[in-house]
Amino acid sequence: MGLFAKFKNIFNKPENKLEPQTIESYDKGLAKTRQAFVNELSILGHKYTKVTDEYFDELENLLIMADIGVNTVMKFIDRLKDRVKKENITDTKYLQEVIVDELFIIYVSGESLSDKININPSGPTVILMVGVNGVGKTTTIGKLAYKYVNEGKKVMLIAGDTFRAGAVPQLEEWAKKTNSLFYGKENIDPAGVIFDGLKQAQAQNVDIVLIDTAGRLQNKVNLMKELEKINKVIGGIIPNAPHETLLVIDAATGQNGILQAESFKSITNITGIVLTKLDGTAKGGIVLAIKETVNIPVKFIGLGEGMTDLKTFDIEAYIYGLFKDMISDGE
Repeated sequence: MGLFAKFKNIFNKPENKLEPQTIESYDKGLAKTRQAFVNELSILGHKYTKVTDEYFDELENLLIMADIGVNTVMKFIDRLKDRVKKENITDTKYLQEVIVDELFIIYVSGESLSDKININPSGPTVILMVGVNGVGKTTTIGKLAYKYVNEGKKVMLIAGDTFRAGAVPQLEEWAKKTNSLFYGKENIDPAGVIFDGLKQAQAQNVDIVLIDTAGRLQNKVNLMKELEKINKVIGGIIPNAPHETLLVIDAATGQNGILQAESFKSITNITGIVLTKLDGTAKGGIVLAIKETVNIPVKFIGLGEGMTDLKTFDIEAYIYGLFKDMISDGE
């Protein structure tokens, strides 16, 4: 059949288009979700050899436990039931293949979402990082800096989280670790710091600018005003910037992460999601929930603590990481 067969072709052939390192990272990083979800799905397939209402009830609970989200799951189950009826599917083993198909369709259907970073062809590419405190925002900035420096880019980190104790020196430490330039001052207006930092970035022909921001979401009005001011300052210096506004979410927070995405989307223009700590949770279904709920592409995912464990998101590698055991089976 369609997509399931396609995945088998991709991952069971030595000439598959994804690098072995990428496949290995997703394999390891999604192990907890795979064990919790796919193993249960297999058990469900053994428990019910025929598709019944009871099977759908248990499948629904299983999908919700994977943190795909209640609304997404309800729509998904309805679509699955329609397909079962149209194609007269009775065998649960075959239905497992349809489930893989339909979960993939959730992500790729509708509006086309790019997981690529929008690079500025002339002058610095400005990436604004947002997210609540404690999600790994500063560490993510450090890992992105490491990635771009290793690609031969000249990188600058700007500390826009000026009032949180220790935030500025923490980011400066990451700049030193990654051989990046740094600009930051404590306890002053973030927009002013960002203005001065961007001027320096232009003067020094920087390729990538990563800007940290405050993570306060308790008072959305204040944060919205601050981000509006920051965006205005950035756009005034570099036209069409920021080129990306990336929201960092801790995957382990599950549905709380979805609420954060909805809140930030309501106050500023989020262009992409960075999902951290995906390797430490069984809630890997959050990737699908984010797409269905807020329609923002996941651009990077954290699959470990190492500097190289922040990976560009790849939907095919993700589906493989989730369903490896099923996809790798023989025909």
